[in-house]
Amino acid sequence: MKSSINLPHDDASCGWYSALPEPQACTRLQGEQRADYAVIGAGFAGLAAARRLAEHHPQARILLVDAQRVGYGASGRNSGFVIDLPHKFALEHPEPAHKQRLLGLNRAAIAQLQGLIQRHGIECQWSHAGKYQGAVGPRGLAYLKHFEHLLKGLGESFEWVERSELARVLGTQHYSGAIYTPGCYLMQPAALVTGLARSLPGNVELLEESPIQRLERDGQGGWLLHGSNGRIRTPQLLLGTSIFTQEFGYLRNRLLPVMTFASWTRPLSDAELAAYGGQLDWGLTPADHAGTTVRMTQDRRIIIRNTYKHVPKYGRSSSEAMRTSIREDHRKAFLARFPQLAEVPFSHTWGGVYAISRNFTNFFGELEQGVYASACDNGVGAAWGTISGTLLADLAVQADSAQLRDIQAVTGMPSLNPPEPFLGLGVRSRIRLAAWNSRSEL
Repeated sequence: MKSSINLPHDDASCGWYSALPEPQACTRLQGEQRADYAVIGAGFAGLAAARRLAEHHPQARILLVDAQRVGYGASGRNSGFVIDLPHKFALEHPEPAHKQRLLGLNRAAIAQLQGLIQRHGIECQWSHAGKYQGAVGPRGLAYLKHFEHLLKGLGESFEWVERSELARVLGTQHYSGAIYTPGCYLMQPAALVTGLARSLPGNVELLEESPIQRLERDGQGGWLLHGSNGRIRTPQLLLGTSIFTQEFGYLRNRLLPVMTFASWTRPLSDAELAAYGGQLDWGLTPADHAGTTVRMTQDRRIIIRNTYKHVPKYGRSSSEAMRTSIREDHRKAFLARFPQLAEVPFSHTWGGVYAISRNFTNFFGELEQGVYASACDNGVGAAWGTISGTLLADLAVQADSAQLRDIQAVTGMPSLNPPEPFLGLGVRSRIRLAAWNSRSEL
């Protein structure tokens, strides 16, 4: 294991997080602590794992540790989609049973989140809005036809939406058409994860701003988790650390850190909303995966998300100069869609890091005795993190279920990456090529 690790270093300009009320003071790791279970990472996966462990063992002491504040990291930086359908690459899997398992797992996650939101009164703009997958020109329409074929093979309902009808929803004539699928939910991600954290069972203790910098065996079959001002002794360790799993020595050279960027406007005024002319509360993803994601939130903000970067140093690979350049590209995409809102500025531009693998395979399981991980969400983290974290806790306590067997059937080992500098050159070249090929859909 490395003597020092690369810690999260996210920018301070995430719109979702900035829109939250000022957080209360947090509890940090101090001194020597003992726990029956320790969970590192308080995103969707870690929150779900800690909650499930507490349900299984209400008398156990469970410590949930995060390097930052809850909601500040990747789980609070996505575009706010909780998608039921498998990812595009998974939809192309040759085995129908594989796709049905993924669909069932995603829908179980949605049901779980909805139940928690209702039970605890979490205000996070949760909405069963469905999702549009939109095409700008011929390239996008060709992808939509392929998407239609995949949906028919899956037996899923969908609706083609033509330009004029789409414009009444989106407030723009920019799109030639879209496929609408009804199973997606929309939400405010930072509000959701902070709400989930506030509603954790009483035997889960949340430690924020407490980066774990080193793991070591304690000589008794358990683990010591070392922070800068304390350490945790535990027999069982669960990692909800996504891309940072490799910093603890696991899945090394198997995960690719990618950052995607978003910008959003301030809330539209009444006059601007009238000029916009569309509806509130919708989300559109691009038919061409390298295109532009667009959302209109319940509180009148328009989000533009595109641009991908390979970030080997995670947040430290980003800079204000990079975000300024990306904001200009976002502005072009915004004006192409909403020229009537040319005077509406962006208030925030931010990035978020996630893990992908070259073979688009998610890891789930036991890494070594007493260490469990769910890693590599391949860009669909809200649903996958929730269900994988829940089932990881089941695995750790040996609680068998059909869902546990399903997730074990659809996960595996991410493939090895080529060594540097070939990896970085290849990833950057592939991202540039995808952006060039998809320029008509941006």
